[in-house]
Amino acid sequence: MAGFASILPLCLRELTFAAGGRAIIRGVSARFDAGPATIILGANGAGKSVLMRLMHGLLAPSSGEVSWNGQGPARARRGQAMVFQRPVMLRRSALANVLYALELAGIHAPQRERQAMDALEEVGLAAVAQRPARVLSGGEQQRLALARAWALHPEVLFLDEPTANLDPGATREIEAVIRAFDASGTKIIMSTHNLGQARRLGDEVLCIHQGRLVERAPVEAFFAKPASAEAAAFIKGESPWA
Repeated sequence: MAGFASILPLCLRELTFAAGGRAIIRGVSARFDAGPATIILGANGAGKSVLMRLMHGLLAPSSGEVSWNGQGPARARRGQAMVFQRPVMLRRSALANVLYALELAGIHAPQRERQAMDALEEVGLAAVAQRPARVLSGGEQQRLALARAWALHPEVLFLDEPTANLDPGATREIEAVIRAFDASGTKIIMSTHNLGQARRLGDEVLCIHQGRLVERAPVEAFFAKPASAEAAAFIKGESPWA
């Protein structure tokens, strides 16, 4: 991140996305600055994953705008990374998966091996560097996906439900890596429907309900006294649409 102009703030202006004749994201506006870890919270089907993909640049909005420090998404491509709920693993070793990410990013060959091994060390996978990525456990594959991101030193890291399919032990390991990213200065923007995880990892919460942003608040205030009926119902474990 050092030595490059910041890609933040990330600004969403009246962001809308529709597919199959149905609006999935409805007029979302928000600004994201460096610093606080941001949790996008909402029920399954609320639109969290689509919103993350719009911010990351994988989807183009039906209307509205995504801008990075006043410029278009292309400007931010090198300064951000995204880790998905089910990461894609190449048919190569764990180390080769990280090396490939560095190659795509244009990192000079002499630097790649050192950066890749540093990243694997950071997520606790140095011992399995030569093991085929696809034989690793689900938790190890998710840590490998985080290692690919770590090696790139992104200014912004998007995490789309990164522990949804993992057991509690693997979840703790992933959360430890996420905290390391946060401590290193990377801006975390993470979606989850897990209330405990939002409390553990977040500084602020954006609550999404049926594609709309219904509330944004510091994490402690959000859980102590949610301002919207939809957020209050979600926290209580009720179905907001019932």
